[in-house]
Amino acid sequence: MAVGPLHLGWFMNFTPGEWDHPLAAGGSPWDGKFYVDMAQALERACFDYIMIEDTLMVSDIYGGSAEASLKHALQVPKHDPAPLAALIAAGTTRLGVVATMSTLAYPPFMLARLCSTLDHIAGGRFGWNIVTSGEDTAAQNFGLDKLPPREQRYEMADEYVDLVCKLFDSWDPDAVVMDRATGTYADYRKVRPIHFEGKYFKVRGPLNTVRSPQGKPVFVQAGGSPRGRAFAARHADSIIAIANGIDGMKQYRDDVRRHAVSFGRDPDDIKVLFLIYPILAETDDEAQVRRQRLVSSPSFIERALGSTATVTDIDFSKFDLDQPLPRLTTNGEQGSLDKFAQWGSGKTLRQLAMERFGAPGSEVDFVGSPDSVAERMGNVMEAVGGDGFLISTPFQRTSRRFIVEVTEGLVPAMQRRGLMRTAYSGRTLREVLTEY
Repeated sequence: MAVGPLHLGWFMNFTPGEWDHPLAAGGSPWDGKFYVDMAQALERACFDYIMIEDTLMVSDIYGGSAEASLKHALQVPKHDPAPLAALIAAGTTRLGVVATMSTLAYPPFMLARLCSTLDHIAGGRFGWNIVTSGEDTAAQNFGLDKLPPREQRYEMADEYVDLVCKLFDSWDPDAVVMDRATGTYADYRKVRPIHFEGKYFKVRGPLNTVRSPQGKPVFVQAGGSPRGRAFAARHADSIIAIANGIDGMKQYRDDVRRHAVSFGRDPDDIKVLFLIYPILAETDDEAQVRRQRLVSSPSFIERALGSTATVTDIDFSKFDLDQPLPRLTTNGEQGSLDKFAQWGSGKTLRQLAMERFGAPGSEVDFVGSPDSVAERMGNVMEAVGGDGFLISTPFQRTSRRFIVEVTEGLVPAMQRRGLMRTAYSGRTLREVLTEY
């Protein structure tokens, strides 16, 4: 049975982008105009949403210093996603805007207030990417010596999300009456404290913001570990997942959907988008040349290992490049580590670094002409069962050229195959996600 339209998002962060390429004009995008232009291009292409990733530290894991992070602009400098989300929302009308905000960094009341405000600015198109943060250096920026263990972080996050949902519901949908006859703006009987007191958090409430257009923002989450999958299945409207071969992708999606049923949810309400790094050119051969140029760069290995170190909290400079990695676990992003390490493959660390953004010839190798990549995307989704993809670039080095290649090359190729909508039908982000 042919696969229908896919959901498509874009994974990026508020960083310098592709600042050093001969054709790049990046490096100082801090007024946000580049990203507003980018979002408008994604909206013309009918993407579901743009997702602004975030971390809260300057990583000094790789090599024991911040040299690699700062030299290669790996996750730093990185500016706050919330103001950028407001700018993007003001510059678009249909595209969803998702910002990453950590349960480590925000008191629950402040996060709920900020999300509600952004959802109003976006006209019901805002989403919150829920993260617990996975780096001890981030914890040390918020008064902690190290992160709590992963299982405890998810326990805290479950309580946190339950709390902010109660805050979102502290205003009834019809609380604002604006009755001129009685001089009443809001009915006090329909705005109430929540008096939440849990194991980790205590909040009186209510929110002091009017109920947002969606009631609560769309929740996005990436859960790779078993506990993370359960958390995502319980709370998320859209899940960011790693494209780890067709069997791995199908197993992940099926597992999340089983968890969703166990929580009393309709699994079709959760859209799993798999993160991919397409490389496009006019022909398949030209795209392969582009890939080879990328991975043969003298700095590619260090960039690949440095970027993986920032999210896994593991210093890969300690290991022999020409030997397989020993089995490792982390209190950081275990799913990212497992995907990178390919346990049991026998591949050396050098090989793993070279395949950081997809192994050549693999089932999920999206390198080629727009038509070739679009066809492969459709075939992969048909085998997996749904729901779509999240486009990104190696090391978050976004360029205007790549944006055009995707929005004016790949997307039209998908539309010709019925793999992508040609117009929006929903107004809110939740309506866009549940359109099909």
